[in-house]
Amino acid sequence: MAKVTSKLQVTVPKSLARRYGIRPGDEIRFEEAGETIRVVPPAASAAEQELDVETRLRLFDAATERQRERQAGRRRRAAGRGWTREELYDRGRPDTD
Repeated sequence: MAKVTSKLQVTVPKSLARRYGIRPGDEIRFEEAGETIRVVPPAASAAEQELDVETRLRLFDAATERQRERQAGRRRRAAGRGWTREELYDRGRPDTD
């Protein structure tokens, strides 16, 4: 967790700075997002400005399709797992009869 200094400055954790490409001297943007504050790194700001609406929608549709394919390939475990939830609570208990 980062602390705010008396000059209202915040230190970005090193792991996050590396992950999002934030370097000393970069300008980051703070945006209101409901009850939270969103920190936007410089790379994200540039990427948002370069993509037009059609490209963003196309990328969103492609991501949605990939998610559908992943979900379609999942097996449902509940049907044939060989035990029931109730059996979990009875295992290891001494017989009460």
